[in-house]
Order: sequence, then structure tokens, then C-alpha cells
Amino acid sequence: MEFRERLFELRRQAGLSQEELANLLGVTRQAVQKWEAGTSRPDMDNLTALADYFHVSLDYLVTGREASGSPPPPEYEPASPPPAPTVIHHYYHEGWHYEYKSERTLFGLPLIHVNFGRRDHWARGIIAIGNIATGFVALGGVAVGLLSLGGVSFGLLLALGAVALGGVSVGGVALGLLAWGGIALGWLAVGGCAVGVYAAGGVVAASRVAVGGVVSAPLAIGQIADGAKTILVPLEGLSDEALMEAHAAITEACPDAPFFVTRILKFLAWAELR
Repeated sequence: MEFRERLFELRRQAGLSQEELANLLGVTRQAVQKWEAGTSRPDMDNLTALADYFHVSLDYLVTGREASGSPPPPEYEPASPPPAPTVIHHYYHEGWHYEYKSERTLFGLPLIHVNFGRRDHWARGIIAIGNIATGFVALGGVAVGLLSLGGVSFGLLLALGAVALGGVSVGGVALGLLAWGGIALGWLAVGGCAVGVYAAGGVVAASRVAVGGVVSAPLAIGQIADGAKTILVPLEGLSDEALMEAHAAITEACPDAPFFVTRILKFLAWAELR
């Protein structure tokens, strides 16, 4: 019988699932799954914790044989679980992995959970950092949270990432109520290519006001403009008088918009077209 088979048998006798055993040791369920599949083996700290919990010797657990003169392993009796470590370092055959989970919790989640490595590792906490991270504040390759930062980022309030989706989103591709990015889609969108109710950028389409290079909207302010009302911008930029006219047109086109929208549009008109 190999180590993986002995571990499976001891776990089965104890009536534990892989996830329950993983929680007792402070490791991931995937780690236990790989031990029992024979694709990786636990380090010395985890071997010792397993032997103590199942009331067997390390010799028996690793080799299946007892040291000379040692009594045979006793019938299994559940032991109290070892205290969960706060900081856990695991090195498996699949590559480097680091995990930290704070003992303090809020709403059933650890205050801080860091879990990342070469493969997909999921961090779940109030503050979560991992290959995949979910939390109130989330940082990761894929991040989901109230505030999130990641390659692919989803945030209820703020999202920053290569692809960002959130209330306020900033990224290569940004989608949100307020969106800023290479490609931006939002209620207020600013970007190289921007689409929104109010939008500004290089190539812009908007349902009310568009400011930029090539623009299309009911009020279009740009070098190439298409709209019910257009203000064409010469290569040398807008004169002071033309800029005041553009500002007045923006105010007139946004009667029910929040004050910050007109201020942002006026600032962008000044910054990009002056």
C-alpha cells in the first residue's frame, strides 16, 4: 500500500472529506486531492500534523512499516484538530505557492487572505490577493470586489485592470457608469475609442455630447464632427471665443446632467482642443 492509499484509508476511517481534512491542516482541498492522487506529497510539517491527527507514527504514514520494537498502530480515535496556522508555506511538485490567512474574521471571511502561485489559487477575504481574488478589496489576475484591481477586474464601485467592469472603471477595455480606457463604454466615457451618453476621446460616439477628434452626437465638438449641432475645431485649436462658445453649448446640452459631467466635458474640451 502506497502513501496515497494509506492517507485515503485513514481519512475514510475518520469520516472526513478532503475539504474537511484540508481545513484541519490549513491547506487547500486541491493539495489533499493531489496527495491522494500521488501527484504531490506533503512537506514535513504537514506529514507530522497528519501523523498526530490520525494517531500513527511517521514511519507508518510514510512507509507503511513501524520502526523496530514499535507497537502496531492503534485503532483510529479522533483527535482534537491541530491549531490552524496563521502563515502557511507550501511547496508542491506543481510549483511555488504562498498562502496567508489571518485568524481574525469579519462576516465569516478572514480580514486578509493572500493565496497565489503558479496555478490558479483563490483568495477570499475582506482584503483578498490571489490569482483569483474575491473580497471587499480584491487584487488578482481575476479580481471581483467592491474595489478591485486585476488583469480582469469587476468592481461594484471601482475597477482597474486590462479589462475593467465597474461603477467607475479604468482599463485597456473599460465598461462602467464612468469609464476611462483605450476602449471605453459607459454613461460618461473617455478613451481612444469612446461610446456613451457623454463621451470624449479620439473616436467618439455619444447620444448627447461628444468631444474629441472624430465625433458623432447631437452636440459634436471636434476636428471631424457630425451632429445636429457641430463645433468644428481647426488644427491650431479653439480660440478663446470659440472655447467659450463650446462651453456654453455643453451647458445647454446637459440641463439635467450632474454638475461634474459638464465640468469634466468642459475640461476635456479645453485640454484636448485648446
